[in-house]
Amino acid sequence: DRLKSIKLTLVFESTRTTPIMSQVTNTVRFVLDGNIVEAQGERRTTTVLDYLREQLHRTGTKEGCAEGDCGACVVMVGSLNASGNGVDYVPVNSCIQLLPTLDGKSVKTVESLKKADGSLHPVQQAMVDCHGSQCGFCTPGIVMSLVNLVQVNPAPQRQEVSDALSGNLCRCTGYAPILDAASKACGNKAALKLDDAADVPLLKEIQRASTPTLSLEGDIIVQPVVRTRKGNEFVSPATIAEVADYLVKHPTSTLLAGSTEVGLQVNKQFSRPDHIVYLGNVAELKQVKDTPQAWHIGAVVSLTEVEALVAKAYPDFAEVIRRFGSPPIRSTATLAGNIANGSPIGDSMPCLMALGTTLTLRCGDKTRSVSLDQFYTGQKQTVLQAGEFIEAVVLPKPQAGQVFRAHKVSKRFEQDISATCAAITYTLKGGKLSNVKLAYNGLAPSPCRAPKLEAVLEGKAPADVKEADLDAAIAASFVARDGLRATWAYRSLVARNLVIDFIEQQTTEVA
Repeated sequence: DRLKSIKLTLVFESTRTTPIMSQVTNTVRFVLDGNIVEAQGERRTTTVLDYLREQLHRTGTKEGCAEGDCGACVVMVGSLNASGNGVDYVPVNSCIQLLPTLDGKSVKTVESLKKADGSLHPVQQAMVDCHGSQCGFCTPGIVMSLVNLVQVNPAPQRQEVSDALSGNLCRCTGYAPILDAASKACGNKAALKLDDAADVPLLKEIQRASTPTLSLEGDIIVQPVVRTRKGNEFVSPATIAEVADYLVKHPTSTLLAGSTEVGLQVNKQFSRPDHIVYLGNVAELKQVKDTPQAWHIGAVVSLTEVEALVAKAYPDFAEVIRRFGSPPIRSTATLAGNIANGSPIGDSMPCLMALGTTLTLRCGDKTRSVSLDQFYTGQKQTVLQAGEFIEAVVLPKPQAGQVFRAHKVSKRFEQDISATCAAITYTLKGGKLSNVKLAYNGLAPSPCRAPKLEAVLEGKAPADVKEADLDAAIAASFVARDGLRATWAYRSLVARNLVIDFIEQQTTEVA
């Protein structure tokens, strides 16, 4: 064992390509207001919120729901921009983000907004002036959501402000004074941008290695950010090869991207996975490859990025994504994560299935392609084999004459679980429906295509489609189930009416 330990030490020293400090094990390093914070001895599942409040005493950030719904815990997490001369921020629900994901990044809390002379940020001052705070519990999260917005959009429209606040619940003000405060703050555009010049060199100092560590034999060694005495690990690989190698060796590992699902398991179910593989630093998985036929969307591309990507080609899909959680959720949650989670009411899957999406799955150095409508084998069950993971989501681009429609039905417009979401593609040839693909969530144990309904529609003129035929196809396709979100009578009626709406609004051929 001693010789083995000496050999490993020599391996690490001989293959290190970054400063020694960036390879400190069991230490999470991040930048906070011009200082490097070294978090040592913390659990792998410690949340960012708990560390900020309990260890750094940044108590402005609040815990409300502990599941990413209320927004009281919003902070800004930053990474070096592509040119390396500034910081790109995203709003994050710190209650469901795990502390080790901060390694190599920066954080801004509501306390970070105070200037050296003690003056407030324009958003804070406007909240005071416009009486945007009453009990005050939600105010720090609201301020951080607005500050994040104005970093990239110093002159937002009222709807854009409303969208930015869709993940912040306030039970006192009615939101009108908060919206007024956002408008007032943007009158002082010169002071909106945060001064993060001191953070840039520190981020360069602590940035994680972009190449894998190799043993003397050329084998990949994935170094942990945190390792327990029992051998449990939190690893943060930088390449797909590292991810694939680690999963072959530890096939039961938990993959972590946006933490919007794993964070819930940690907080609500007290889950403590033995091996956690964080994908947020894998550059290859953060890319979108654009080909004439399709977009190859990497497994770590956020929903915010996907929304922008499809906005012009598939506006209904972009709208479904806009109603998917809140900006802090969409900025971290990934399309591949939503698919892999396999929720029966996952909102992206009906749209993707209707569009003929395929998945690139990887295990070791081998890949295979699987159609999304063949991916699920049951409730939260998939065709993924041990050690296999989603490398990319291949989304076809629109074809000539193709119509795509989608709509989500829920009790609340924003931040609510679907009663059902339906999506359809078809073309009109000679006034008749052709190449019909229809998919739903909420009607079966997993999102799925509806081939019997497709058969009812195929080859018919929209006016010739009968409600009774659609009802019969729905009854033959799905087992009637009442649920927490809706009765089966309601769901089946909505499922039929959405189809009628989708085909009646398109009565002429698309060029």
